[in-house]
This record gives sequence, structure tokens and C-alpha cells, in this order.
Amino acid sequence: MNNNGSATSNIASQKLHPQTWRAVISSSIGNALEWFDVLIYGAFAVVIAKLFFPTGNDSVSLLVTFATFGVSFFMRPLGAIVLGAYSDRVGRKAALTLSIALMMVGTALIAFMPSYATIGLWAPAGIVLARLIQGFSAGGEFGSSTAFLVEHAPHRRGFFSSWQVASQGLSLLLAGAFGAALNGLLTTEQLLSWGWRLPFLFGLLIGPAGLYIRRNLDESPEFASTERTATPLRDTFMHQKERLLIGTGAVIMATVSVYLALYMPTYATKQLGMPAWSSYVAMLVSGLIMMIFSPLVGQLSDKYGRTPFMIASSLLYIVLTYPMFVFLTNAPTFTNLLLLQVVIGVLMTMYFAVMPALLADVFPVQTRGTGMSLSYNIAVMIFGGFAALIITWLIQVTGNKLAVSFFVIFGAALSFLASSAARYRLKVK
Repeated sequence: MNNNGSATSNIASQKLHPQTWRAVISSSIGNALEWFDVLIYGAFAVVIAKLFFPTGNDSVSLLVTFATFGVSFFMRPLGAIVLGAYSDRVGRKAALTLSIALMMVGTALIAFMPSYATIGLWAPAGIVLARLIQGFSAGGEFGSSTAFLVEHAPHRRGFFSSWQVASQGLSLLLAGAFGAALNGLLTTEQLLSWGWRLPFLFGLLIGPAGLYIRRNLDESPEFASTERTATPLRDTFMHQKERLLIGTGAVIMATVSVYLALYMPTYATKQLGMPAWSSYVAMLVSGLIMMIFSPLVGQLSDKYGRTPFMIASSLLYIVLTYPMFVFLTNAPTFTNLLLLQVVIGVLMTMYFAVMPALLADVFPVQTRGTGMSLSYNIAVMIFGGFAALIITWLIQVTGNKLAVSFFVIFGAALSFLASSAARYRLKVK
């Protein structure tokens, strides 16, 4: 399955498809919109808890909010099955157009939803419905858009698929910027009244541009020239179970690292008593690192392989995570939080930037949309959607603020095993 060796030697001589950079823009916009909506919901979890899930107990309201955040991730595997298989049967372009349209619907519901004080139980029900729609849409987005990208430049999969990760870094940066700006410039009353809606309205504005671009793209050349299968889902489960298991394991650390960066504002304010603006600025820095350095790491992976970066990053997470959180909890200052987020940003980029290309190497063209979508969304459902809920619960049950590190170390260990299996069993370098 691995073709890194032959592809690497011919990178300079290969020409890019004329539509490659348009594919990068179209895929990145949709991916950025998906992640921006996810990150904003998590970043403003405290505000959303007060407005839509009032229980009389702030901790319980926050847990319910994170549970709602997680419930939507149950829809991701379903979206992966439906939209991933749709992209393998009908085409990447059709699946991408449908996924971004659904994402816009979910975002609009959240942006305009009246609060619990206005319409009662219809408010939380509406938020849950919006998150379910977004979860279904996101389930087909990553696999289809990444397949679309790598199939325009098979000889430079690492570099071009890394733009997916760079766009997620941009989303993280924007979420942090909105959080810092709104918490710094608005009063609490203004933020609760209308300020929290602004980032969702901003996300809604991105959608039409992405939809227009995707509708006017041609199908990916590698997919268009490959014989299609009428049963991509059956083929994946019957003949590629090991690849699916390894792919899912490989996604875990990418998911844990992103949602760790996302959880840090809540952790810093609720557990360490730090001002909200400082945690959002630190989150912004992680996004900036991810956005700038992902293409560089992706390009290096075309030369040196994917698994060395992923294995090294996993090991560093295992070794460094606990000491980093001891360091922060003993001295919860803005400078120390910033240092921790910088380390998270570097390790996250080192791992995540090459992970999409590894998944593309693992699955053949005929089932790539299905295989990548399922691997990605099974891991995201378990280790991403419920990450904040699990971490918050662990801290409450153990009474130990360092419990967050246990979750990260566990995810890193699983991904170390999966990355090693990809290298030594599937021979994906």
C-alpha cells in the first residue's frame, strides 16, 4: 500500500494537476468551517451552559453542555457511513457539496436559537438538533475532503493533505481570537445577551463561499480514472478490518491533542481560576503554530515518511504531559499556560499534520472515502466528543486537577501502538 519511496524520488519531476490549489482552498474552507463551529461551541461552553442548560448548579450545567457536545459525535460514524460511502460511489465533489450545506444548516440553528429563558425546553432541544446535524455533516467531511486533496497530488500527499490540518489551526486561532476579544471587550451581560452569537454568525458567513467553490470543481483525477466499487462499506468491513483498526488508532492522538487545546480555556478558568482572556490567547497561539507549520511538516513527511513524526510525537506526549500539568498547576500564571500551549501546539502539529496522508496511504482509492471517514470519526466520537466530559468527570471524581494528563497519556499510548503497526505491519512509512 505504501508508495512513499517511489513517489519521493519523483516529486520534483511530477506536475501538479491544474485544479490542485482550488481543491486545497475548497477542502480547507469546509474543514475550517466544521472545526470552527466545533471549537466555538467548546470555547463558549460556560456561556452556552448558562443560556441553554440552566440547572441551578454551574458544574452540572457544564457537564450537561459537554454531554450535548459529545452526543453529536454519535452522528459522526453515521455521517461517515452515509457520506463516506456516497463519496466512493458517486464522487468526492457531490459528498463535499452536501456536507458543507448541512453544516451551514446546523450553524444557523445555533446562531439564531432563542435561549432557555425565552422558549424553555425548546432551546436545549434545538441546540441538540443543531449539533446532531453538524455531527452528521462532519462525519463525511474529513474523509471526503482529504481524499479529494490527495487524489489531486498523489506524489505529494503529505504536503497537500496537511492543509487540512493548517485549516484546523486557523479555526483554533480564530476561536481563540473571538474568545479573547469578546471576553475582553464585552461585559458579562453583553456576552450572555448577544456577544456569544457573533462567532457563530461569522462561521455562517464562510459557508456560502465554500459551497460555491465546491459546486464548481471537477472530480478528483485519481478517483475519476479508477474503477469504482458499488459496495465500499462492505468491502471496508470485510477485507480491510485491520486497516480500519490501525487507522482509527492512528487518529486518536490527533483528536486528543486538538480537544486538549480546546479544553484548556475551561480548565484554566474553572480549575486554576485564571482570567478567561489569558486562556483564549494561549489557545490562539496553539492554533497559530498549527496553521503555520503543518504544511512544512507535511512536506517533510513526503521525504522522510509519516510514521517517524507520529511515533516521536506520541512518545513525547507520554513523557511530557504529566510534568507539564504539574508545572502549570503549581504556578498557574499566564506565561506558564502559554508555554504549555506552545508545547501542545508543537506536538499536535508534529503528529496531526502527517496523519491525513498516512490514512490516505492505508486505504485504496476505491474505499478511501469510507475507510478514512470511519477511522477518523470513530476515534473522534470516543476520544474527542466526550473528551471534555471525561476530563471534567475525572477531575471531579478524583479531586485531582492532574487527571487531565492521564487521559492524554492513555490516548498517546494507543496511537503509538497504531503508528507502529502501520509502519511494521502495513509497511506504511
